[in-house]
Amino acid sequence: MRAAEQGHRRERGQETRPAREQQPDGLPDPGLEDLLAFIRDARGFDFTGYKRSTLGRRIRKRMGDVAVQGYADYRDLLETDADEFRALFNTILINVTSVFRDPDAWGLLQREALPELLGSVDPSSEIRVWSAGCSSGEEAYSLAMMFAEALGVEECVNRVKIYATDVDEEALRDARSGQYPARSLEPLSRELRDKYFERNGTQYAFRTDLRRRVIFGRHDITRDAPISRLDLLVCRNTLMYFNVEAQAQILDRFHFALREGGCLFLGKAEMLLNDTDRFEAISIRQRVFRRRPGGSAPPYPATPPLKSRVGVGLERQQATQTGQLRDLVLDATPGASIALDGNGIVVLINHGARSQFGLTPNDVGRPFQDLEISYRPAELRSLIDQAVYERRSMHVRGAERRLGNDLQYFDIGIQPIMGGPGGPGLPIAINVTFMDVTQSTRLKAEVKRVREDLETAYEELQSTNEELETTNEELQSSIEELETTNEELQSTNEELETTNEELQSGNEELETMNDEMRLRTTDLDEAHAFLEGVVSSIAAGVVVLSADMRTKNWNRGAVDLWGLRPDEVLDEPFFALDFGLPTDRLRDVIQQCVASGKRAGPVVIPAVNRIGRKIDCSVICSPFDGHNGGVVLLMEDVADSGGS
Repeated sequence: MRAAEQGHRRERGQETRPAREQQPDGLPDPGLEDLLAFIRDARGFDFTGYKRSTLGRRIRKRMGDVAVQGYADYRDLLETDADEFRALFNTILINVTSVFRDPDAWGLLQREALPELLGSVDPSSEIRVWSAGCSSGEEAYSLAMMFAEALGVEECVNRVKIYATDVDEEALRDARSGQYPARSLEPLSRELRDKYFERNGTQYAFRTDLRRRVIFGRHDITRDAPISRLDLLVCRNTLMYFNVEAQAQILDRFHFALREGGCLFLGKAEMLLNDTDRFEAISIRQRVFRRRPGGSAPPYPATPPLKSRVGVGLERQQATQTGQLRDLVLDATPGASIALDGNGIVVLINHGARSQFGLTPNDVGRPFQDLEISYRPAELRSLIDQAVYERRSMHVRGAERRLGNDLQYFDIGIQPIMGGPGGPGLPIAINVTFMDVTQSTRLKAEVKRVREDLETAYEELQSTNEELETTNEELQSSIEELETTNEELQSTNEELETTNEELQSGNEELETMNDEMRLRTTDLDEAHAFLEGVVSSIAAGVVVLSADMRTKNWNRGAVDLWGLRPDEVLDEPFFALDFGLPTDRLRDVIQQCVASGKRAGPVVIPAVNRIGRKIDCSVICSPFDGHNGGVVLLMEDVADSGGS
């Protein structure tokens, strides 16, 4: 088997060598480069723009976890174990985020940059925001809360649209749920938490109306076309993972994405010292920048312009005839259909849509998002945005619509209509179709039910419990500001920040455990002192025996009665003790008490107390519930008892 593996590597022209072997003169490691190319071709994750020192360290960490020595061996493992890809990506893509992370930076953005930004936007215009590298979504929801506080919730719902993207599909699934444990929301005040989150069991869910304004999607900032016409772009602690060339390409895309005067919000370990001609600093300390006036070439082919309207007479007449013909054709198509222009305005509604969903010709010209059909029977607004920016059709199967006591089912198709042969560009229109599949859905459900009944009467329906990961590690840290253009210092800054966060998390856990141990010790000391006080306050002699008849407690009354101190009798066999009470005469009483589990006695036994005086000692034996087989002896001078 080993020989076969070595032969396989020779066929690929690779050598097996330790992953930590360094190349001379800083040359790229061929084994690492081959592994990155394999990951890109196999899974579509292109890490070739990442810093090699950071990337190599994290890959080697994962290799150490699975006990693999060389890059070639690790590639063999990836080819045979698909789950290893997920573990590798989770190691490389460190999802470190929280709500309003770095409060000072967010405070400056809200106090200084946001009012000026809102003042430069038309009050009736949409405000477009992009959170690039959003991880598990806390940053995107922080933006929604910030705008809601500045504009009011109602105006924020009507005007603000937030696009949140990441390359990590698992993190995006958590972000779309909008649910977080209480620990993740600790940076929020109770007032903000209660205002924007609703308690759902052990977790808190972000409020629904604002959640609809946050659109999550997968996006690679090194390869995919940027979202355009942005007022605010937030990309914090993401650029630091890329090399100089990749950072320059990403910043070109960001410059194109922002409108003039739009703001760019970066992380503490990132700077724009070489881009002062395109970005001016609002606050260098908090990494808030503004795009300077001036155009930029798009990083992908621009959308071809619509044909200009030249002429008034013949062309207008032809347009009118074409529009009438288009309306007739659309009305005659089977199923319901609605067409939107590039701005989301309804331009056409066919007869099927009007009759099926109660729409009227007056709805033409209205924003699609204002219509009930945009979110019922399915949430279409986010799907339309996703279809526009991914430039592909989207489908919803079996969307459910309740009509009185009846249920209807629809297959919904969203088709972006591109600008024609002029180029790939942005879609100029969107066609939304609804196909009524109620009858077929019911028949399929009936067939499925009958088939399951015929297969077995004992088969239980399995339900899929959606697994919620509540162990998102929250690593909060702050590092000294290092303002330098040296790439090695940026890499060192990143390593110090990561290490500091890990140590802080471990320290918090240790402090929590220490507090719990201290509380438990205090409770135990209080209980022990209380019990000692109770036993000591009893005037009669109290002796507690274990199941093997050893002395476990000897109170002050017993000391006064017999003259023996507790340290002389503890853990000693009771029947072997030498004091004024003939203990052998108590064996029968003790055995009777142990056997019956009930109190035995009193028995009166002649004895001699500590001062040598003869007394009649009354002994009562009770079972000790706290010790299986143990007993409690209550001893008292009959004369003293009678006198009292």
